[in-house]
Amino acid sequence: MKKGRMFYKTFIPILVLGIGLVVSFGSYIYLNTTHSVIERVANSKQSFISQTKNTLEQKIQTIEYAFNTYSTTSSFESVVKNPITEQDFEAYRNVNTQLNYIATMGLEGTEYSLISLDQSWKISDGKLSYLTDNDRKNLYETYINGQDRGLFWMKTNNGIRFVNTLPVFSKKKQAIALSDISLQTLDHTLKTEENTPVFILNKQGDLMYETGPDDKRLTREQLQGILASIGTEHRTGMVTISSPKSQSVKAIYSRSTYNNWIYVTLLDQKEISGALVTTKFGLIMMGLVITVFIIVIAYLISVYFNKPIQQIQRSLPKNSHSSFKNEVEWILHSIDTIVTEKENLESLIEAELPQLETQLILNLFRNRISPEELERIMPRFGYEKIRDPRYVTMLIQMDSYGDREASDKDLLLLAINKIIEEIVPKESRLLPIILNDKTQATILVFAGSNEQEIRKQVLDDAKAIMKTVREYLKVSVSFGISQTYEHLWESREACEMSKQALHHRLNLGKESIIFYEDISMVVSGPVLLHYPAELESQLFDAIRLGDEEQVPRFLYPLLAQMMTKNKNSMNFEVALVRFVNNLIQLEQLLGVEVLMTQDNHALYHRLLDIRNPEEIERILVQEVILPMVKSMKEKTNQQFRSLSEKIAAIVRAEYDQELSLEWIADRLHYNPNYLSSIFKKEFGMTFSEYVMNYRLEMAKKWLIETDMTIKDIAERLQYHNSQNFIRSFRKKEQVTPGSYRKVKQAQ
Repeated sequence: MKKGRMFYKTFIPILVLGIGLVVSFGSYIYLNTTHSVIERVANSKQSFISQTKNTLEQKIQTIEYAFNTYSTTSSFESVVKNPITEQDFEAYRNVNTQLNYIATMGLEGTEYSLISLDQSWKISDGKLSYLTDNDRKNLYETYINGQDRGLFWMKTNNGIRFVNTLPVFSKKKQAIALSDISLQTLDHTLKTEENTPVFILNKQGDLMYETGPDDKRLTREQLQGILASIGTEHRTGMVTISSPKSQSVKAIYSRSTYNNWIYVTLLDQKEISGALVTTKFGLIMMGLVITVFIIVIAYLISVYFNKPIQQIQRSLPKNSHSSFKNEVEWILHSIDTIVTEKENLESLIEAELPQLETQLILNLFRNRISPEELERIMPRFGYEKIRDPRYVTMLIQMDSYGDREASDKDLLLLAINKIIEEIVPKESRLLPIILNDKTQATILVFAGSNEQEIRKQVLDDAKAIMKTVREYLKVSVSFGISQTYEHLWESREACEMSKQALHHRLNLGKESIIFYEDISMVVSGPVLLHYPAELESQLFDAIRLGDEEQVPRFLYPLLAQMMTKNKNSMNFEVALVRFVNNLIQLEQLLGVEVLMTQDNHALYHRLLDIRNPEEIERILVQEVILPMVKSMKEKTNQQFRSLSEKIAAIVRAEYDQELSLEWIADRLHYNPNYLSSIFKKEFGMTFSEYVMNYRLEMAKKWLIETDMTIKDIAERLQYHNSQNFIRSFRKKEQVTPGSYRKVKQAQ
């Protein structure tokens, strides 16, 4: 499985830290071990050089003591002051014996010599020889002159030489005792190993003896450095000096308390390395094992700590996170995104909570929610569980829209819904909702109340709502109230109860508060249907004539009888349907289109759904009957105008003929009286008056334009007596026909 960046960010630091600890711990152990090994080897070297010092110092002390003792004897003085020749065998033997004695006390292979400066002889290695003046001079310059000591050691080409000028405590030296220790003797005495260097320095820092491999020889500068580093305080110890190869060299030293000689040996790095081989191997193996262990531990820890991250990754959307530095950054970004989306969703839910709560109440009324779901969902909307709850469903419908249009009913319902929210306390109800396009619904909640108390409280709330709606919205409403019930999932049945209660508004009128238990106690039985047929016939006659004045005289009594004499709402609905059906038949006979328009095609359903008598009356009057009357009135007026124009046309064409309304009625196939009435209605005068006026107009025209006599004009206009014509003309024009002609012709 591919590891993420966080895995390696956890694994690598743990691995580096672990390996760092291993290296640090191993280095610490190695350094401590190296220090211990160096200390152990140094102690061994210190013991070795101290032992070497003690061994050589003991022999040297013996030689010095022997010569010093010998120099104080009387035989010494007699010997060094007397010349010794080959014949003085006794003296020679005594000196040689004494030298052999000293040799037995000192180092084997050491050559002892005694030189008499006064008598110029020398006995060395059992041989007697004589000194020349030059030899004596050299001896004085080498061993006596310029020397502040009578006893000292010096380096020779073959080893070291002990010089003792005798007598020791006398400034006048008579003899010189020499002890030459060869290099072989020193090597044998010191018993140095082949690779172990040993250096002996006198107190002045001069190299008295050295042994060991050539590559471990020290330069004079290094020896002086050792002497400078040691000083005069420490007798034993270790100092570090630089080497020609720029590598430091550790020197182990031991200072003699006898003659302040310094015995030096070097700390062999190979020996130290050899002692550390096992340690190195052990540390390397231990480091490898611990490193492998740390790798395993780091892997397990990284897997363990990254397992939750991987689980979170698998839970998050599978989008690419290559643009992020690591999984944690991506996860944090995803969490921020989720938190933001959650906040947005919470805000959205907060905004949509009323809609969700509304849907919950609708589901209650539609019986689409189970008791288990209801018990789980209700607390989410802030409804606390109450003990012994009782519920009542209250439906509200508007009786009328007041001075508003029907299109405003949705806004009015919303306003009523808001009023209920303000009047009824929140703890006493569920969320009020708009049940449909004409009904508002509210579930009232009561805890531990009896039926009487509940009824009183519901009635008080309904009255308060009704009063507020009337004052602020200027509309009237009615209430249908169900019986009480124990469980919310019974709200659907309660809603049906409230609807049935609202149906009885037809008999009770507007602003009714109807409890279901009240109407359920009404005894049902056969009730005769009352239908005012005579009033309907009179109403239909007025509609046919388009008589707007006569229609109200018959319509309102007809509706009043239908409502008041049909106590049962079902009978009223049957009578209402019959009346609407008769109106439709009348419309078809008259040839008008009112009820068949798109607005009124569902008139049956509208009237049956509206339980307000006043609203039913308003719809029938304003939207059905009056439009029919107006339509018939327009249609009748057009017919009257057409007939009147036909009559007038006949008069204008045949004014000089015998004309009568009866003759025209017969000609047009109408009743004379009917024609007389519509002609007078259209022209505002009777038929006779219209004929007379037209003939007089023609008479005026002829009087002006022709030379016809008045008698001829009267006859032409169907006046049987010219005097009648003159009388009629004077009555209308206030002048006789003759005078009228004179006046008009004179103009």
